[in-house]
Amino acid sequence: MTMDDLVMPETRVCRAALEVASAYCSPALLNHSVRAYLWAAAYASLHGIAFDPELLYVSAMLHDVGLVKEFDSHTVPFEEAGGHVAWVFGAGAGWPVERRVRASEVIVRHMWDDVPVERDPEAHLLVFSTSLDISGRRPDALPADLRAEVLERYPRLGLGEEFLACFRDQAERKPDSSAAGAVRSGIATRIGANPLDAQGS
Repeated sequence: MTMDDLVMPETRVCRAALEVASAYCSPALLNHSVRAYLWAAAYASLHGIAFDPELLYVSAMLHDVGLVKEFDSHTVPFEEAGGHVAWVFGAGAGWPVERRVRASEVIVRHMWDDVPVERDPEAHLLVFSTSLDISGRRPDALPADLRAEVLERYPRLGLGEEFLACFRDQAERKPDSSAAGAVRSGIATRIGANPLDAQGS
């Protein structure tokens, strides 16, 4: 499997989501968002998981937008803030309410420990891909050559340090949030040991 085997959706809405992510995310966070889609699409292909490419792509592009200062919330966890942004984005894109809700759900659920694929395939895939990219969980679920190709095209750019700083800030201000729970459960150690950092910088 190579990147050429992965379909990057080229709809008007996907281009707009990439434009939003490019405008507000740091280079490291933007590359993380793109990789989140690619890891998810690759995993889906390998395991025969049917998914909505546009919905997954938009959710991947916007899943961490609640960490950036323009959309950070002092009252709700970052994934909930990001879900609200996705709902508003979907309204602007002309999506029906049901599709806006789905994007919000996928983003909120990406911070769950697990989402059954039969319940929500897009969230299931985003849980896998973001856990891999941030914490190095289950790297062997994807071919090594594909991992190397993706990391060369979309390098990590010091993502670990930047992301951990974001989570520590979230934890300090929102001690009941999922980010705070991740900090308490040792995400710093997992980030520091992420094998993807040995492949690409």
